[in-house]
Amino acid sequence: MNPLSLSQVAEMSGAMLLAGDPSAQALRICKDTREIREGDLYMALRGENFDGNNFIAEAASKGAVAALCDAEAPTGLPSGFGILSTPDALAGLTLLASAWRSHLNLRPVVVTGSSGKTSVKDMTSTVLGIKLRVTATKGNLNNQIGLPLSILEANTSDEAAVWEIGMNHRGEIAPLAGLARPEIGIITGIGSAHIEFLGSREEIAREKGDLLERLPSSGFGIIPAFDDFAAELKGRTSARIIEVGFGQGDLRAIDLKPDLEGSSFVIEGDFGRAEARLPVPGRHMVGNALLAVAAGTLCGISLEECVGALGKTSITGGRLARHTMRGATILDDTYNANPDSMVAALETLDSVTVKGRKIAVLGKMGELGDHTAAGYQRVGEKAAGIVDTLICVGEEASAIADAAVKAGHSGTQLASSNAMAAGILSRLLAPGDLVLLKASRSGRMEQILQHLT
Repeated sequence: MNPLSLSQVAEMSGAMLLAGDPSAQALRICKDTREIREGDLYMALRGENFDGNNFIAEAASKGAVAALCDAEAPTGLPSGFGILSTPDALAGLTLLASAWRSHLNLRPVVVTGSSGKTSVKDMTSTVLGIKLRVTATKGNLNNQIGLPLSILEANTSDEAAVWEIGMNHRGEIAPLAGLARPEIGIITGIGSAHIEFLGSREEIAREKGDLLERLPSSGFGIIPAFDDFAAELKGRTSARIIEVGFGQGDLRAIDLKPDLEGSSFVIEGDFGRAEARLPVPGRHMVGNALLAVAAGTLCGISLEECVGALGKTSITGGRLARHTMRGATILDDTYNANPDSMVAALETLDSVTVKGRKIAVLGKMGELGDHTAAGYQRVGEKAAGIVDTLICVGEEASAIADAAVKAGHSGTQLASSNAMAAGILSRLLAPGDLVLLKASRSGRMEQILQHLT
């Protein structure tokens, strides 16, 4: 964000400036007092388990220039500290972001989907960064708080933005897309993530498709050609739709050659033909790369330049990151999980040849609701046909073990905790082995790596 005076912040956010110098400048927006820097504007937001208004004094003591808050400010604040009062701090943040978005003259790319959003966001920002000054969502700050903060991170000198938006209930995508005002919309696919709250994949498709409805007729939508909701998604917008896929679509990956370090493949289609190398394993990651390359070409970057950028891809932590231990390779995919991403990760194991055994350490999956039993069964049956050893962690994941055993798998073990799973794995691990660690974020399965190291 470019510096804004407190009077500008008040006008843009609909807040009243009760204290402070109207000409004092806010250099940055921050909602966490642990990260406050000199000159920040502190956003005193409320959450389920905290009230940011209780930390205004701390923000002031660390150098914040002002606070935007929706409660009475504490006494004893430094002289000149600004107080911007609003009935609802989150609404004020959203208004501020919307007003700031109007000052930005950039090419906005917005990414949503059931899985792969952050990987596609990372790849797309890397590709666009070859030629353009790019601002992008940090981590996965993709909700009603994260997106406004991401927009406010942008500078008027930025030429492109890659913003990720997520949801877990119906009606959340449309207002976020309206705030971002995309010219290019990417849907990574329609899966079963958050199906507990939406009830069916059909409802998930309708929710994700709200992004495409927000595209201008001059814009572009990018979707996987192989998704079984592709036809429905195409019907949601007057913008041009670019489809990507394996041997099909406007942009295609062919001659895929996977290995432990990543994948080599050829990209061909309406934008030309080029040999590519992606330093991240997994067929699904190649699909993510195609979405990013399509966005790059639409932003005026040649296919050859896009391919060159893919070789520099760095994916946000916990997504098939490789670790070597005792001559074995461990794939850390612990950031999150649903049945679709579990199956994709298992297929990554299946796609490569190793000297040792293939071991999967799998934990719980969240927000499946009535689809829980079917989701765990699907994963267990898939694992049974791929891995030599399956370690299921926690009570919920025992359903994966049950399904694998019923499918005839004889190398299944149960662990009640991450520490126990680490102990089992430590005894098993041998040179040449390939291990997958995967669970929903709440499973904290990265602890297994910590125990091992």
